[in-house]
Amino acid sequence: MKLVAISGSNVGTKTRTVMEYVTQTVMVQDPDVEATLIDLAEVDMVFSDGRNFTEYTGDTGRVTRALIDADAIIIGTPIFQASIPATLKNIFDLLPVNAFRDKVVAMIATAGSAKHYLIPQQQLQPILTYMKAQVVQPYVFVEEKDLLRKQIVNTDVIARLDRLVEDTLVLAQTYASIREAKDAAYGF
Repeated sequence: MKLVAISGSNVGTKTRTVMEYVTQTVMVQDPDVEATLIDLAEVDMVFSDGRNFTEYTGDTGRVTRALIDADAIIIGTPIFQASIPATLKNIFDLLPVNAFRDKVVAMIATAGSAKHYLIPQQQLQPILTYMKAQVVQPYVFVEEKDLLRKQIVNTDVIARLDRLVEDTLVLAQTYASIREAKDAAYGF
């Protein structure tokens, strides 16, 4: 199974800290999973211009292909100005509408306060659903107070992240088994 974790901003360290933890947790929970962390602060992405995702080269081509090839995706996003950052939205704009069909996608949000708790549900989930993702519920919301010196210090947040990883892996394996059984039944 291929899993891609995305740190969805080109600034800041909170989301990166959480996504590093998540990626390490994936590898601990299932060492056979091919887990990749993509930090949008470390890649040089171009803005979507309407081309097919296969026509992009460089980092943009590598990131879009990694997402298309993934079986599961865990998206980490900071909340800026009560919204997801443009760097993350650009990823969705680069991909075709069916990019997440048959993929399990989980959400994690980091924010300065609990005031933005519903942003993932209101803004990110509709995009993922539109793109045909099987969205893992519930998402994990991490506040600034849950982090200290690039470490997660809230044990409840750690437990919820561990559970999100577990749920993501189990759902991805379950959907893969269902697809295999369906394909076998229809002779594909």
